[in-house]
Amino acid sequence: MANQLSSMVLFLVALVISISVHECAHAWSAYELGDPTARRLGRLTLNPIAHLDPLGALMILFMAFSGWGIGWGKPVPVNPYNLRTDPRVGMGLTSVAGPFSNLALAALCAIPLRLVGPLPGLVSALLWTLVFTNVSLAIFNLIPLPPLDGFNVLQGLLATFRTRWAYEWGLRLDRLAPYGPALLIGLLSLGWFTGLNPIGLILGPPTRAILRVLLG
Repeated sequence: MANQLSSMVLFLVALVISISVHECAHAWSAYELGDPTARRLGRLTLNPIAHLDPLGALMILFMAFSGWGIGWGKPVPVNPYNLRTDPRVGMGLTSVAGPFSNLALAALCAIPLRLVGPLPGLVSALLWTLVFTNVSLAIFNLIPLPPLDGFNVLQGLLATFRTRWAYEWGLRLDRLAPYGPALLIGLLSLGWFTGLNPIGLILGPPTRAILRVLLG
């Protein structure tokens, strides 16, 4: 029981750190691309309180202690028309900064696990949990469904192609966007309640591959 409780607490700490880094990266990238909105609202910080969404925080607690569910931080506000690039491309760059920051943090946490000798048990467990949580968060957020980052990343990639087909696909995705959250919840619920986990089947291989590279 004590081991299970400590694992839950470690996962909760790792998730709060990971989400704070993720949201701060969005704010930083938007600011660097010319939009000061998030900075003015105090989001250019690693302070978890600045990125706290009340309902999302409750869901994080529920997920940590139940083993299923989905939590989230407060979305970073970005005005795409303040960005120095094409709005869709700029939003794609700002969006991909979140998952990239999680992969960078995972790699940083993996270094002592790979290169340093035996670490104290709690330190080793926290580092391992940070690596796993950040890799999982990064890969999950790259799913191309709103409100996840992957949707804007895909739209940004399409916007780099100055062709009719790319423009038309962008419009189709815009029309599908309102249904994205419901579709995402539906896919997650399918895995939670039936054991048929399409998201896990898709995301499992790249997640395991990255973990093998980082942890050996």
